Amino acid sequence: MPPTAAPRRDLHPDVLTRELLAPYLHDQATDFLRSLRVHRESGQDPQGAADAAGAARALRGSARRISATLHTFRPLTDTGWADTLRSELAWLSGVLAREHAYAARLNRLLEALNRLSGAGAGPVPVSPARGGGKSEPGSSLTVGAARAGALLERQLTLARTRAHSAALQALGSSRFHAVADAVALLASDVPLGPAAAAPAAEVLAPLATGAEQRLREAVAALPLGRAAHPYNAEALVHGLAPAPSSEAQDAPWHHVRLLLRLHRYAREVIAAPADTLTAARALDRHRDAAEAATAAASAARTPRIAPATAYALGVLHADQRHEVEAARFAFQQAWQPLPAAAP
Repeated sequence: MPPTAAPRRDLHPDVLTRELLAPYLHDQATDFLRSLRVHRESGQDPQGAADAAGAARALRGSARRISATLHTFRPLTDTGWADTLRSELAWLSGVLAREHAYAARLNRLLEALNRLSGAGAGPVPVSPARGGGKSEPGSSLTVGAARAGALLERQLTLARTRAHSAALQALGSSRFHAVADAVALLASDVPLGPAAAAPAAEVLAPLATGAEQRLREAVAALPLGRAAHPYNAEALVHGLAPAPSSEAQDAPWHHVRLLLRLHRYAREVIAAPADTLTAARALDRHRDAAEAATAAASAARTPRIAPATAYALGVLHADQRHEVEAARFAFQQAWQPLPAAAP
């Protein structure tokens, strides 16, 4: 379903900004502290590990919402306090996300290798923006696929282990305890500025509209016309360019993903959520595929690997760049400009 805006809720002129903004931040701070408690109390058994992983995801979600809200509605807060807490929450969210990101990237790449080499079970899904099909088991790809998988597993498992250690160190640091203390205070008292005493329709809604407008402008700058045509190969061509060129070509899409998140959270504050789930998932796929392609290219640059291994990694890289293209196609299909918000 295209991401159209939910029916706009007219803010009553008597509703003050602080009556919407403060409760939202209170709720997110409470969720943050609850997730932190579950994470700390999780055991070492498999169920405890699953609980800890779920708590870490919830912790990151609350941190993102608080940080995004402080960003969008910064003029309504004590700006010095908001800027400090926002930067610290961004640090924490990034540290906690890396371990999960490496694990997910490894699973994605190994599954793709199995599919491409014919080792995977079941039919290969065909992306709407690219051709599908798997190699025959006797193809030359299978020669290097096992070694390519082993190389990726070594590299990404090492990175995941380091990320896990960094997360544990961060959670035990004085810096993290300062962040937790700040969020605990946020659960009871939000340092708002004088502007928060104004009606929400006059100051809160325009800031939410500004977040939506920035999203519109960023989407308008994307090459959606090209993305609408399957097999355009733009993502693959740029993916074969040197790393800075590839990253620069992906960056506008990553930026739209962040703006879409800011827009969604801003609409939550004014209790008028936007239907952006399909578009958001397409952009998540885009990011995951782009980062997986980068990991495959990095592994292919490992010194003294066998030609068959390098070939398998090259095919894997091309496959993930095709997935980037498919994600852009999916976003283009899902996206329809949101109805212009009233000033």
